[in-house]
Amino acid sequence: MTEKDCSHHIDDERHNLQRRLITALIAFVTLILFTILLIFLILRPTKPHFILQDSTVYAFNTSTPFNFLTTNIQITIASRNPNDKIGIYYDKLDVYATYRGQQVTLPTLLPQTYQGHKDVSIWSPFVYGNNVPIAPYLGNEISQDILFGTILLNVRIDGRVRWKVGSFISSKYHLYVNCPAYVGIGGKFLGNSVVVGKYQLVQNCHVDV
Repeated sequence: MTEKDCSHHIDDERHNLQRRLITALIAFVTLILFTILLIFLILRPTKPHFILQDSTVYAFNTSTPFNFLTTNIQITIASRNPNDKIGIYYDKLDVYATYRGQQVTLPTLLPQTYQGHKDVSIWSPFVYGNNVPIAPYLGNEISQDILFGTILLNVRIDGRVRWKVGSFISSKYHLYVNCPAYVGIGGKFLGNSVVVGKYQLVQNCHVDV
């Protein structure tokens, strides 16, 4: 065998060894990922439960001719992780209020939180908006709601969560929470302004992940 043939033979063996190593590495990684996925599917993570506990209205005022709305509300929201073996990372949670489909406050960022098995987390953020432009018909709706004594607001949370199973942490999932808040204001208004009042709600929220 010539020196050239010998060199080709060594190169072929090296290439074969590299292919076997790459194939083995791919198979190992695939097995690990499959095992993690299998464990994840067996445990079947359940989405967290959210409850809107109460709200304190400091301002809910329309300006003539009902084209601007000023809102200042403190809310208390509780979240419970119902899973026995899965933790939840709340990486980003923005909470805000809407009225008849229109966002009427700025988003308030909640602090990042890790929620262990069966744990409960409670937040009490302020959501507010100063002179937020609203559709003209909404001003009339607000005025009517104040006269009837009840305003329906929707407290919404838009965020990202991750699941933790053992040492495995999943990629980020979109979390969407909608909490209807029927705020009773009978006898607590002045003109087009709602007077300060605290309202116990204990309202279950709709959660999508």
